[in-house]
Amino acid sequence: MLRNTRFQTALLMAASTLALAACGGGGDVDSNSVVLHRGNSAEPLTLDPHKASGTWENNIIGDMFIGLFTDDPNGAPIPGMAESWSVSEDGLTWRFELRDAVWSDGEPVTANDFEYAFQRILNPATLAQYASLLYPIENAQAVNAGEMPPEAVGVEAIDDNTLEIRLENPAPYLPGLLTHYTTFPVPSHVVEQFGDQWIQPRNIQVNGPYRLVQWSTNNFVHVERNERFYDNENVCVDEVFYYPTVDAAAGVRRVQNGELHLNNEFPGQHIARLRREMGDYVRVHPYMGTVYFSINNEHEPFADTRVRNALGMAVNREFLAEEIYRDGRSAAYSLVPPDVANYAGGVEAAWSDLSMEERRERARELLMEAGYGPDNPLEFEYSHRSTGDNPRIAPVVQQDWESIADWVNVDIVQIETQIHYENLRSADYQVGDGGWIADYNDPYNFLFLAEERSIPMNYSRYRNPEYDDLVARANQELDMEIRASMLAEAEQMMIDDMPIIPVVFYVNRAVVSPEVTGWEDNIVHIHRTRFMCLEGADGEAGSAGTSSAE
Repeated sequence: MLRNTRFQTALLMAASTLALAACGGGGDVDSNSVVLHRGNSAEPLTLDPHKASGTWENNIIGDMFIGLFTDDPNGAPIPGMAESWSVSEDGLTWRFELRDAVWSDGEPVTANDFEYAFQRILNPATLAQYASLLYPIENAQAVNAGEMPPEAVGVEAIDDNTLEIRLENPAPYLPGLLTHYTTFPVPSHVVEQFGDQWIQPRNIQVNGPYRLVQWSTNNFVHVERNERFYDNENVCVDEVFYYPTVDAAAGVRRVQNGELHLNNEFPGQHIARLRREMGDYVRVHPYMGTVYFSINNEHEPFADTRVRNALGMAVNREFLAEEIYRDGRSAAYSLVPPDVANYAGGVEAAWSDLSMEERRERARELLMEAGYGPDNPLEFEYSHRSTGDNPRIAPVVQQDWESIADWVNVDIVQIETQIHYENLRSADYQVGDGGWIADYNDPYNFLFLAEERSIPMNYSRYRNPEYDDLVARANQELDMEIRASMLAEAEQMMIDDMPIIPVVFYVNRAVVSPEVTGWEDNIVHIHRTRFMCLEGADGEAGSAGTSSAE
């Protein structure tokens, strides 16, 4: 108790300095401002909504831009720029009426900005890594493939305040999808003037609650309140600093030392100690995501389903969840986590009920059937991210695979997170770790990762026309129960092929000072600063936790 009391006292003393200056020399800050300091996992590669691909980028971009829908404190979609909308009987045409709003330079935000944005992200010249997320939109895939002009995308400004989106198939999850940064408007008048430099602090204009002030590479990103934001009167925090806390343990220490108000990650193996020392600071909640290993199906050993299944069998998921992560994660034998909406579930690998000894024996048999053995060893490289628990997981799975037989040899390579994901997208790897956090609550947001058309987000380069056809037909189905059953059948087909190895289902983890109000644990682990405040700040209380848009 004495140790925890000293920690709390140190935090209270240090917290008083947070509102006076940005830690780490983060520029000039008004002493009267409410300033929030957020630990944010990694250094963003970009803050352009059409070129981003990481959750750490989303945390910043979603504070600067607002789409047709946005995330409430519980991570659920609520109206953003959309004031009202209607849907055709066949579910294929959505028409939105936009609220009156302006960019941070005072120029109106119009339906034309949305039309321009969808055409821009799907234009292959933009090189948007995440464009495939929008393929449910009419002609989106063809435009992104360069087969049709950008103007053919099924997003049309009917007038300045009316936007129409036409779909290839019904999408009951569309409001959730429209909270994602790939669907955000961009200021066409600014992008046209400055090109790729439009996102620089001196040029950028936003329609969300915060505007970019400074980006000090590998140090911090600094934003300040956008006074022209349509709901500015309900925003409490004036300025935000986001820090790339690649070392999660160091990020936690910065919270303990009062340098940060929160960090959106902590090492799972430290959970018991942190709960003793930090009490209510420690937040753990189910997360809509899966840790999985990608297998490069284009690499010769892994074109064989038997090899892929052998590697999948040998991973001791229960040991990883219970002894390595130790933070509430559970073993995963499917890609789609439990409790995802609009889904039948029940999918798992056929061998999941075998003991580890039986799995290793069967894995050895499969590899020998595929032609490997003492005279032809199986040798490959496993690459992993440098962040979080991943360096601790690597030697454990290396041992799992090498325990199949003494002629299985695995080299492990640690790579900086952003570079690792770029290697996955370009298929410059053999077996690599990674994870997927759903962008909206529907099984298709997981299953699209295995469609051939989703390459490069389909890291494994899995190509199965039967799978693609079944998913496409499921997404045309208006009966949600039939659709759910068809999607589960497709996932089972994919899991049997094992182009990826599901490992564990995520939980989200954070350390959050009790001084922060408005933070709500939620399944998508999205926490927009506009709903937060600091205890004792002017305007704090319930008003910062609700939006007039509800």
